[in-house]
Amino acid sequence: MRYRPFGSGGQAVSALTLSLTPRDVARGPQAGCELVYSALEAGINSYRLETADPVLAEVLGEALRHVDRKLVQVSLTLGAGDGRRGSERDFSADGMTGAIDRALRVSGLGWFDVALLDEPAEHELPQSALNALKSLRANQRVRLLGVSGEGEIMDTYVSTGAFDVLSTPYHVNSEWRVRNRIRTAREQDMSVFVEGYYPEELATPQKAATVNQPKKGLFGLGGPKRSDSPLAGAGTFAFLHRTSGWPAESICLAYSLTDPAVSSVMIRANEPERLNQLAQVPDRDMPPGLSAQIEMARIAAAKAA
Repeated sequence: MRYRPFGSGGQAVSALTLSLTPRDVARGPQAGCELVYSALEAGINSYRLETADPVLAEVLGEALRHVDRKLVQVSLTLGAGDGRRGSERDFSADGMTGAIDRALRVSGLGWFDVALLDEPAEHELPQSALNALKSLRANQRVRLLGVSGEGEIMDTYVSTGAFDVLSTPYHVNSEWRVRNRIRTAREQDMSVFVEGYYPEELATPQKAATVNQPKKGLFGLGGPKRSDSPLAGAGTFAFLHRTSGWPAESICLAYSLTDPAVSSVMIRANEPERLNQLAQVPDRDMPPGLSAQIEMARIAAAKAA
């Protein structure tokens, strides 16, 4: 595993962050603990709780109980509910403070390195809530404040200077707005997490081969090439599924790691076997010429948009 600087305190964070959901403990606490143990053995020291589910927080706290707390980085997502049926989005001061207090109490973690707000809408985050979070940061119950999402409102949050961390989807076909957002965040000394590195539009050979293809025109002319044509998939991301020794997901993950502005890429893996496969990617160099293919397909995508 490789590590990158995180925050202004000299902390190092693993290139991959394991993102945990209630599904990861659906088979019981032991299964959740074993997943975290596998991540630790792979060198992953960064974890995100995707909801404030107390059960999820308790499992992570138990798995990290024998690890020096200063050596691991834990983020808690706020505002998205607690993962249980009927829970609602809540960005109120009481709601977020209560979620942090419960998660800390059951997990025994002592503090959260990042409180990550789940893309609050324009009028969804009151100033009183932000003041409460700043107070928690001053008391060291939360070390850093972050915001997560992909809408245009994210650019506004980045520009405020109120947040220390940005988490945003980023992949081989991300548009210039996303790339500019990441660059702006780094210029403001924000740490950057990225997620969604393997979008659904590229998840199968058929889908990847139709990205950027022109639509059929008059009399049926144009459109995608026949699958048996030597030009089938040209100018698209079809090559992602044709690279020997490299699954498409691994290529997309490796690409996200090539951006020096990125501190860590968030991954989901509910089985140790899958986790171990993804954990090997940061130590591998992409095959020669693959980066150029990605850039050509990305430019083609921009022209087709």
